[in-house]
Amino acid sequence: MPNRVVITGMGVVAPNGVGLAPFLEAIRTGRSGITHHPLLAELQFSCQIAGTPILSDSLIANYFSELELRNFNSSGILYGVIAAMDAWKDAGLLIEQSVEPDWDSGTIFGSGTTGVDKFREAIYKIDDLQTRKLGSNVVSQTMASGISAYIGGKLGLGNQVSSNSSACTTGTESILMAYERIKSGQAIRMLAGSTSDSGPYIWAGFDAMRVCTFKHNESPESGSRPMSASASGFVPGSGAGAFVLESLESALARGARIYAEVLGGHINSGGQRGTGTMTAPNSTAVQRCIRSAVQHSGIQASEIDLINGHLTATSKDSLEIQNWTEALQRTGENFPYINSLKSMVGHCLSAAGSIECVAALLQMEHAFIAPNINCEDLNPEITERISASSIPQKQIPYPIHTIAKASFGFGDVNACIIFRKHIDN
Repeated sequence: MPNRVVITGMGVVAPNGVGLAPFLEAIRTGRSGITHHPLLAELQFSCQIAGTPILSDSLIANYFSELELRNFNSSGILYGVIAAMDAWKDAGLLIEQSVEPDWDSGTIFGSGTTGVDKFREAIYKIDDLQTRKLGSNVVSQTMASGISAYIGGKLGLGNQVSSNSSACTTGTESILMAYERIKSGQAIRMLAGSTSDSGPYIWAGFDAMRVCTFKHNESPESGSRPMSASASGFVPGSGAGAFVLESLESALARGARIYAEVLGGHINSGGQRGTGTMTAPNSTAVQRCIRSAVQHSGIQASEIDLINGHLTATSKDSLEIQNWTEALQRTGENFPYINSLKSMVGHCLSAAGSIECVAALLQMEHAFIAPNINCEDLNPEITERISASSIPQKQIPYPIHTIAKASFGFGDVNACIIFRKHIDN
């Protein structure tokens, strides 16, 4: 019989809060983490605002030794390791320095482009004929699996240690991949999540595509406007989210606190066919992904209390709402609550799904619906399909039992996951 899978630990490094308690406070009150970046202005970016986590040297020193930080230049690995180790501790698990690996535990931790600043540093040294001065950690900081390798070494993980990369679906996908490994009995626990570097070398391509807003450089906190009629593009962000998933049997045996049960989900692609392109979704595939996630989870669409959407503050927001309504066959007043964390942190790219899942599960844990900020002028194409009351702009106390979370990414890829509040039987 397949194992039931639960989440027993979480960690987060977000633009509006590092650590669960500050992040919880931020999403409760609708506090933005988006600020003006003088460097982006200096580099003549159209969008000169972004969401970047604030980390002090003293905080970083709790996770990395002086030796590890020597010649270290990968914000993505920094964010990911901090979130991952916090999740491990939050689950009540020990970080042991044993000779034997932990064969029962592994990680699937994703990223988009990792160590791009380290790449840039290396390129300059190579061009200046200083290859021998690169140091010994260039490869570990720039390889695609650098984040999972660092986490695996920090925690001594002996099960699968891998990195996934699927654009903006990366974080949600990593949780589903970890879920499947535990469900099939190949691991007892897995650390899942994703991370994204900060900085102009990550964000420049999006600025060049003109998908980022340029209208709010003087008012950064109002720049990210999912579901708003005046939305003018997304605000880039960065950070990491992490989760400890384990079998229900293991969690109960050690008396672990359980945030939620992962009921199931679905991952698919629109194949860049029909309406799907490299940058636009195939609506048929999106709806199919949502419906399949609901079906595989063994629930009815009517049971969903909250949707945590992808909703990036682009012209595709109204299409996403249309896809939700058609996939769930719920419209008007019958539509569940929906929110987008991106209004507070921007679009954290490969880290988006994992950070947003942390936000979703904190709402379940503390029984509230977080506000959507910056959408006082709701897009009329959205309110034609769903009630404005489904898009709260202030915190609402509300008992949440079932959450649907979806992420959609470049390459026409989709992931949807269903969480349910665990009730002791």
